[in-house]
Amino acid sequence: MLTLMAFSAPEPLCSDAMAASAKASPVHIRRVLGRFCAAGLVASKPGVGGGSHLLRDPATITLADVWRIVQGENHVLGSYEGHPDCPVGRNIQSLLIDFDRRARRALEDELATTTISQLVSQAVATADRHALV
Repeated sequence: MLTLMAFSAPEPLCSDAMAASAKASPVHIRRVLGRFCAAGLVASKPGVGGGSHLLRDPATITLADVWRIVQGENHVLGSYEGHPDCPVGRNIQSLLIDFDRRARRALEDELATTTISQLVSQAVATADRHALV
């Protein structure tokens, strides 16, 4: 969504257009846009003639920023609470919490190397190559 907004700038995009591009529900798109708005990345204007646009330069928005907004504080590995009567289950959370923390850090470090602007450039270059074929 952010990449599409960066590509379409300065024109705002409606959630229906973003949903069609992503093959997703407009309701889902609006939920995610709400998170981006709350984080200060996007502004949205509802109704006819409305739409959403980026508030920040896409060269300053990394995939790590996007992932943190979408993922929140959820564990990378998902929920791992076990049954308290099981010797493995009652200890699994404490065993996996450090691994989860390290996995999250590694993922964020990798995602921080790519910006929305870079994705737009790569998408355009790929589209241009396919047009030549």
